[in-house]
Amino acid sequence: MKRLSIFGVLMLLMVVFSACATPSGLQLSTSSSPSANPSSSVSPSSTFGSEPNWGKPTKTTGCQANGALQDQACTPGDIIPDATKDKICVSGYAGTVRNVTQSTKNQVFAEYGVVTHTASQYEVDHLVSLELGGSNDISNLWPEPASPKPGFHEKDRVENYLHSQVCNGSIDLRQAQIEIATNWLAVYNSMPSSA
Repeated sequence: MKRLSIFGVLMLLMVVFSACATPSGLQLSTSSSPSANPSSSVSPSSTFGSEPNWGKPTKTTGCQANGALQDQACTPGDIIPDATKDKICVSGYAGTVRNVTQSTKNQVFAEYGVVTHTASQYEVDHLVSLELGGSNDISNLWPEPASPKPGFHEKDRVENYLHSQVCNGSIDLRQAQIEIATNWLAVYNSMPSSA
C-alpha cells in the first residue's frame, strides 16, 4: 500500500508541475484582446510567432505556400536595419528603396515551383512591405497568389493598415514587422472593417 501512495504522490506532482510549466518559446499575453480596443493593432500573443530570423531562409527549393501564407522556411522576411518610423512615414519612401529585378522575380517563382502563370495570377510580393521597412532581399519575397482570397490584394490592405498604425503611433514599427512576417492573415482577420 505504501508503494502505491508514493507512486500516486509522484504522479500527482508530475501532473501539477507539467500544468504549471510554459512551453519554451510560448509568450503569454497580458494585453487586452483586439476587439476590446479596435483602435490598436492586434497583440502578439499566440497569434504571432517570435521575431523571425530576418534574412536567413533555411531552404531555397521545394517551397510551398501555406494557403495565404508564405513558406516561412523559404521566406522568413527581411528588413532594412536602418529603416525607422521617421523614414518610412515620409510620403514616397517605398519608391526610393524599391529594387527587385526580373531575374530575382524569376528566382522567387523557381523556388516556389511556379513554372507558368498569368500576369494577374501572382505578385512577387515583399512579405514585410517596403512601407514597413522591408528589404528587397529574396528572403523577403514570395509569389503571392491573387486567389483564393484573401490574396495579394487583401495583403495590400494589411500593409496600408499597419503602415498607418505605425505612423500614427498605435503600434511600434518592429511589432508591425513581426506581425506581417509571421501571420499577416491574422492581422487581416482582426482589422476593423473600415480599414
